[in-house]
Amino acid sequence: MLPEQRKKIIVLMINMFIAIGSFGIIIPILPAYLVSIGEGGMAAGLMIAIFAGAQFVMSPIAGKWADQIGRRKMIIAGLSGLTISMFVFYFSDSIWVLYTSRVIGGVGAALLIPAIFAYVADITTMDQRAKGNSYISAAMSLGIVIGPGIGGFLADFDLKLPLLVSALVSLVSVIFSVIVLKESREISSADMVVDQEPMMKKLAQSVHKPYFIPLVITLVMSFGLMAYESVLGLFVDNQFNATPKEIALMITSTGIVSVVMQLLVVDRLVRRFGEGVILNVFIALTAVCFFLSLFASTYVFFFMITLVVFLATSILRPVLNTLISKLAGNEQGFAMGMNNAYMSIGNVVGPLLAGVLYDVNILYPFMLGFVVLGVTMLVSILWQRKKKLQF
Repeated sequence: MLPEQRKKIIVLMINMFIAIGSFGIIIPILPAYLVSIGEGGMAAGLMIAIFAGAQFVMSPIAGKWADQIGRRKMIIAGLSGLTISMFVFYFSDSIWVLYTSRVIGGVGAALLIPAIFAYVADITTMDQRAKGNSYISAAMSLGIVIGPGIGGFLADFDLKLPLLVSALVSLVSVIFSVIVLKESREISSADMVVDQEPMMKKLAQSVHKPYFIPLVITLVMSFGLMAYESVLGLFVDNQFNATPKEIALMITSTGIVSVVMQLLVVDRLVRRFGEGVILNVFIALTAVCFFLSLFASTYVFFFMITLVVFLATSILRPVLNTLISKLAGNEQGFAMGMNNAYMSIGNVVGPLLAGVLYDVNILYPFMLGFVVLGVTMLVSILWQRKKKLQF
């Protein structure tokens, strides 16, 4: 990449890291905070589902807006929404106001994430696209790793301190973007035409897009990963009597693996083998890991399986983004918005269904993941053969 491209990518990485990290800061204190205001597990589940649901509803619209009014404005608007959400969270102890803050946060994420990936598509060539997307995904993974660690440290001083720090850091990112970030492309008069199509029609349109199957794979990957994550701590505690320190070590290690893979490995793999091959191989690898989870007899064995699951999904995420971007042509914003919407569906359904199945039998979430991923791998192979696509 040219120096100017690297500079813009770094700015986007900082924005993504701050956005994801500032939300991750509150994760360790959320259960205790909800208990402190008289709420419990149902409220915790709704906090996640409401955020993802708002993100899902808004993503197709936000993606179209990114094409119509520009990436920079959408990135700043998204960061502003996340900032407002965190300030509302900090200043209120009413559960209904907190739910409202999650709606605002979900809308902010929907405005932000598609615009960032569309921005990457604007400033990179086809050959550079995988590297650019992997850098952004690495920033997301790093935020997921570092955010909760900072939140846990700050909570030792005051339970609500992570909320305030999260809001202030997010505000800094808004100011930073206003000053530093430049628009990635010129907006034509055709782009400015107001889109009057209903949101549900936009969702229906995605079925006929050339990147529909990658969107479905994105949904399945998010579903599987969130289902896996949601029962991870409960499973190792139940099966292996894992301590909180051992659970934290597992989560942190998998996050670090994700960052390293996305920064150093993804681009090389794509250049050598192509998106199609990588897609099939790592979906299959993830399915095998879900299957092996059924027979994990020790903490160490399950730890190794979990590392491979996160390794595989850390490669799949930027590869899917790149594949969708290449097939999207001139509708990058819409395509990335749909990508975010499908991911949000998986983020909502995965934890909810995994939790229900876990209460029936602790192995059922892994069985479901194995079956769904196996079917998805076959669909991916058949789609590539039918389209005769060369990646």
